[in-house]
Amino acid sequence: MSTAYRNRIQEFKVALSEENINLKTLRELCFNGIPFEGGIRAQCWKILLNYLPVDQTLWESFLKKQRDVYSQFLKEMIIQPGIAKANLGLSREDVTMEDHPLNPNPDSRWNTYFKDNEILLQIDKDVRRLYPDMAFFQRPTEYPCQLILDPQNDYETLRRRVEQTTLKAQTVNRNRSGVTNVSSPGKALNLYPSNEYEVLPNGSEAHWEVVERILFIYAKLNPGIAYVQGMNEIVGPIYYTFATDPNSQWKEHAEADTFFCFTNLMSENRDNFIKSLDDSQCGITYKMESVYSMLKDKDLELYLKLEEQNIKPQYFTFRWLTLLLSQEFLLPDVIRIWDTLFSDEDRFHFLILVCCAMLILIRDSLLAGDFTVNMRLLQDYPISDVHTILTKAKELQDNS
Repeated sequence: MSTAYRNRIQEFKVALSEENINLKTLRELCFNGIPFEGGIRAQCWKILLNYLPVDQTLWESFLKKQRDVYSQFLKEMIIQPGIAKANLGLSREDVTMEDHPLNPNPDSRWNTYFKDNEILLQIDKDVRRLYPDMAFFQRPTEYPCQLILDPQNDYETLRRRVEQTTLKAQTVNRNRSGVTNVSSPGKALNLYPSNEYEVLPNGSEAHWEVVERILFIYAKLNPGIAYVQGMNEIVGPIYYTFATDPNSQWKEHAEADTFFCFTNLMSENRDNFIKSLDDSQCGITYKMESVYSMLKDKDLELYLKLEEQNIKPQYFTFRWLTLLLSQEFLLPDVIRIWDTLFSDEDRFHFLILVCCAMLILIRDSLLAGDFTVNMRLLQDYPISDVHTILTKAKELQDNS
């Protein structure tokens, strides 16, 4: 470890030791990247995502309250109707119509349960393939959720629920434009080949299962948006950062802390996921066009070339912007980009600067390429050095 890096860690420690953290100082430090050592990054992200208050004296009581609230969400939302009565040793005759799966009332718990399963199947399919090049999400967590796994209670794991549902029902796949594809139950049986995922022993759960639970709770609490494909790519890096925190006292609560940080980030980013807002000023179309407006201002020649080739911003910036570049780079690089994004007060404007910088950095290739070559470049971005990209974005910001 170089002396400069050690000094940098020390600067962060000093900034984070203040009873009342100076947010401006912390943002400036975080902008150039946050050290992982000592759990500094996880702590900074919690502050930058408006989860932890700047007054450290409030942290203990605040965290206890938030984590209790999350436990309550689990108790209220991950429960199968009817199980409670069965566990109490009551016979089937004791199950009331209210608790009956065939209850026609749209507000019945069973009806909600079946509706939730549609969302759960989509979440499950997405989280199982989260960062497939990394083993982390397939590995067991050191802190499985005891509330869910305790055989004495009346909760079931979401994994068990998915297994039962895919055996019984058709698989529903809802895409970004709201179109629903229904595949036959026969195909659903082969959704997860037995050799693809190692089955963990009872009492364990993989990290992807924790991410699944976070997304399911989020969908239940936000029915207006529920779950849209791609949210898994946003929650993944946050959960990874918190679940690998070197400080075990924080790591133990990675699930609850991730849930609240993800919720806060989505409150700023959710309009990108709501199709009805696409063409409004807060929707994704406006943001995609902003990338081209900025490019026109910064590099007119490149802008005109893309226009001439009819390469529209939605062909590639949709994914860049909605998923905060999480699919364009390897996870450590995504995390480094997010250090800077989260530290900027106007993080989504800075994201537009980053996208513009990415275009300008490959301008020579784009100016020389035809439509097919350029689309390939933009769909599979060639530069992996995120430091160069962030430096360029900062330069664009300073010159605006």
